[in-house]
Amino acid sequence: MDSSTSVVSQKGKRSRRSAPRQEVRCAVRFPLMIPATLSMGKDERDATTRNVSASGVLFTVDKELLVGQDILFSLRMPGDVLGATHDVMVRCSGRVVRCSTSQDQYQAAATIDDYRFVEQ
Repeated sequence: MDSSTSVVSQKGKRSRRSAPRQEVRCAVRFPLMIPATLSMGKDERDATTRNVSASGVLFTVDKELLVGQDILFSLRMPGDVLGATHDVMVRCSGRVVRCSTSQDQYQAAATIDDYRFVEQ
């Protein structure tokens, strides 16, 4: 899908004009600030989530990540958020889709391509 729109002019000719791109949200985001561990090959970093959805996570990290980079990450999801009697460890795999700097902190958005619950 592209960001242009087909428009019919008064003379009946089609022309294309650019429309502003809008980010499409696939899932509801929950504002959860929980510790996470990110693994990129041999490199491991601590992070904090800013929000979590079924399809992705926004992290605050100490160093910039590379867009397109595959990552593994672990989250200890609070039991009360999940409706469980105890916290649940979730191991996820995904990829970095966006990076930015906000208030002198790096932020990285990542997809959740796969996940599994870990026995504790």
